Amino acid sequence: QVQLVESGGGLVQAGGSLRLSCAASRSINSRDVMGWYRQVPGKNRELVADITTGGITKYADSVKGRFTISRDNAKYTVYLQMNSLKADDTAVYYCNIRFLGVNFWGQGTQVTVSS
Repeated sequence: QVQLVESGGGLVQAGGSLRLSCAASRSINSRDVMGWYRQVPGKNRELVADITTGGITKYADSVKGRFTISRDNAKYTVYLQMNSLKADDTAVYYCNIRFLGVNFWGQGTQVTVSS
């Protein structure tokens, strides 16, 4: 079974930046999709951003222009650079890998933005 280890969460002031990292223990598939989701109490888990091995990206409208997702295929690692953070970005962020309908999840890392 693949393991996903997240790092980089924490507490920042509004307008600040954080960079999340998620390293997988192995590759799922050369054409898998890696991404980040987030969830707050009382809300459904939502996609923040994802990226294919070829570099095709998708972003939630709420983070476009502020967040950047990237990946290092050789290291089985996905990153999320978060700039201009807002209080509404406060959530637990989960790393995700999926391929052919199979999902693997990280343990979640808390991001708190103070206003």
